[in-house]
Amino acid sequence: MKADALQARPFKTVHAVRIVGGRWRRTVLPVADKPGLRPTPDRVRETLFNWLGQDLQGWRCIDAFAGTGALGLEAASRGAAEVVLIEQDAALAAALRATVQRLQATGVQVRQGDALAVLAALPAQAHDLVFLDPPFDSELFSRALRLAVDKVPVGGWVYLEAPQAWSDEALADLGLQRYRYLKAGAVHAHLLQRAA
Repeated sequence: MKADALQARPFKTVHAVRIVGGRWRRTVLPVADKPGLRPTPDRVRETLFNWLGQDLQGWRCIDAFAGTGALGLEAASRGAAEVVLIEQDAALAAALRATVQRLQATGVQVRQGDALAVLAALPAQAHDLVFLDPPFDSELFSRALRLAVDKVPVGGWVYLEAPQAWSDEALADLGLQRYRYLKAGAVHAHLLQRAA
């Protein structure tokens, strides 16, 4: 289906989130009325980027399960050189492309497809940070983490949102260690680092 046809059928938006820092600070990102779409709250994103440092100049990032693109676009706003937004839903992918075009975000690319398949095809150890925010009612977490850890070098970062906290033992089995953690409502936010 052509992108023009997708854009001709706009989705219903129920609210919006904002980019909280960087060159596109305060830019509004629409949130579609879609089952399971749960953008990372502004407060959680602000905390995450405080943990990472405000300047991601030159970083290469992947935002799997992109949805609104809030995580990946936040990284690009803060200087990331390359951001890959992966989204399976055609209407959401079209909306992401429109946002990227509106922001003239030349370092951001949108890839429509299954997040795990696209993630698997990306080069190993070529990225600094992978964002993972799978649907909370899915069983994708372990597989997504296994793929993500391969995309970053030792010392690279994986950010995970999940409906429960992951134990240090479970993370260690995947080659990850917890760097920071916070719980905000139903969201358990983990900043993880690839272990040596």
